[in-house]
Amino acid sequence: MTSHPYRSQPDRAFWSRAVAKAFSPAETYTGPTPLLVKSDRIMSAGSCFASNLVPFLESAGFTYLRTEEPHPYFRRLPENLGYRNFTAAYGNIYTARQFLQLIDRAYGRFVPAEDRWYVDGTVVDPFRPGLRYPARSDAEFDVLTAQHLAAVRDGLESATVLVFTLGLTEAWRSSVDGAIYPACPGTISGEFDPARHEFHNFSASEVTDDLHAICDRLNEVNTGLRIILTVSPVPLVATATDAHVVVATTRSKAILRVAEARSSTRDPMSPTSRPTRSSVAPRRPTNSSNRIAARSALSRSKRS
Repeated sequence: MTSHPYRSQPDRAFWSRAVAKAFSPAETYTGPTPLLVKSDRIMSAGSCFASNLVPFLESAGFTYLRTEEPHPYFRRLPENLGYRNFTAAYGNIYTARQFLQLIDRAYGRFVPAEDRWYVDGTVVDPFRPGLRYPARSDAEFDVLTAQHLAAVRDGLESATVLVFTLGLTEAWRSSVDGAIYPACPGTISGEFDPARHEFHNFSASEVTDDLHAICDRLNEVNTGLRIILTVSPVPLVATATDAHVVVATTRSKAILRVAEARSSTRDPMSPTSRPTRSSVAPRRPTNSSNRIAARSALSRSKRS
């Protein structure tokens, strides 16, 4: 038989050998150095995969940074939507733009025009609308927000590794200044106003540009930070487009995967200004070719 390039490929290059017969998540990562070392201080943000991996990291002996925890007297009180599962209490961040804006807010680059909602005698944070214990006054809100943004800065500056999970391309934003909300106003809290709130579906170029900007911002405050990019394979709960939710999900995940690939290969001569590792959050593949193939040895995500 004639020679060809596939003859020299390892087993992991063939679906029949690497997936159909025996799938090993550890083999999906082929980098020259470990993704993590025990001395790392790990921060995570993004879709829920970024919080679901935390128990696995801590049980394996890694240090997960926590910069915003309640007073010991209040730690037994319940909280909503997993705000305590992250390094700081920002909750799920589904889009790259929202994370970029959080960084800019933390460093005073961006102040949203609609920065609070008044709901039933409370002052609600539009960017953390599900907090169980919202402020009772503007003064309290200002203190809590300043404390939160300081905790975000703390995490970004002291981490050695950031795991960021891309979850969605669909988002709701302010038509005034483009501020991205974690959920459509009116769904968790607040009121939807078509004059102030608009739908936006990010393109691959937009997500790529946002990831580049995130890397540049982080390089300014923490030059040694390594970034692990992951893409959640979990489907959309609902779409605001006219498409079937399956079509909308496929579009969203494809765009995020393209943006991740573009970002992780940016400027190879400047490793401190770009992600040093990239992956898709793995879900055990089946023989069906329409499943997203795993490229990371990290634990699978549960929900987007």
